Amino acid sequence: MIRLPRFAIAAALFAGAPHANAAITVTDDTGTTVTLPAPAQRVISLAPHVTELLYAAGGGAKLVGAVSYSDYPPEAKQLPRVGDNKALDLERIAALKPDLIVVWRHGNAQRQLDRLRDMHVPLFFSEPHHLDDVAVSLTRLGQLLGTSPTADAAAAAFRHDIAQLRMRYASRPPVSVFYQVWDQPLMTLNGEHMVSDAIALCGGRNVFAKLEPLVPTVSTEAVLAADPEAIVTAAPGATRPATTLPQLDSWRAWPGLKAVANNNLFAIDGDLINRPAPRIALGAKQLCEDLDMARSRRTSGAQ
Repeated sequence: MIRLPRFAIAAALFAGAPHANAAITVTDDTGTTVTLPAPAQRVISLAPHVTELLYAAGGGAKLVGAVSYSDYPPEAKQLPRVGDNKALDLERIAALKPDLIVVWRHGNAQRQLDRLRDMHVPLFFSEPHHLDDVAVSLTRLGQLLGTSPTADAAAAAFRHDIAQLRMRYASRPPVSVFYQVWDQPLMTLNGEHMVSDAIALCGGRNVFAKLEPLVPTVSTEAVLAADPEAIVTAAPGATRPATTLPQLDSWRAWPGLKAVANNNLFAIDGDLINRPAPRIALGAKQLCEDLDMARSRRTSGAQ
């Protein structure tokens, strides 16, 4: 056996150390660089979709707090609560001693975000706009958590599911869609929202894609003028038939509307379609099936 001098052994160990302890640097969804000296061990989630992403990326055991409505997977319900999208419990957040806070910019008040920055805890802003961004988010969070094998596998599975839907539905005859977020006032989503991306994935066309802002208010007259072939909304669990949902049933006052005439009023579980997390693949699948049903109900004169 060849014996190396002690200094040579120490040098070899030192040479390998940076690979084990090197700082982790990723870019968040605002384009900001986030650097951690080591994988995060105490993480707080400030949005339900973020909680889902962190669990899917393999970081469930590292979560020490989350906001209200962080209810998936089921074990997330046991996490200490640190407020909601309207008000954060900053004292509770500080007491939990996080080394990473994952934030939803549009869901948390700017004043409170400024207070979070004062804590000098690294912030990662999660704001996926497109379906492909979900996989990217999983990969980046996996790097920050030190759970890349799990995160990369989840990202690959998500990409596969989306690719299968795209291959099956995206090239089918287009269906014009009005996605109803709220009924009083009447609100929808523009083309920059991930739901609009899902509509396109299914071969649909968002009739209000070009509007501003991200969640614009529209009039009933504008919907009637657009005359969509399908009207889709989100509902808690979507356990009731769409025809019994008041926000959809009200459209039956206009029987000449294509969506009404062909009975294309659809409801999807809001947690599946509205949260930019891996389960949106399930929401997109249901949406694709609904829009395919709308195609099958076309009359010979429909466009």
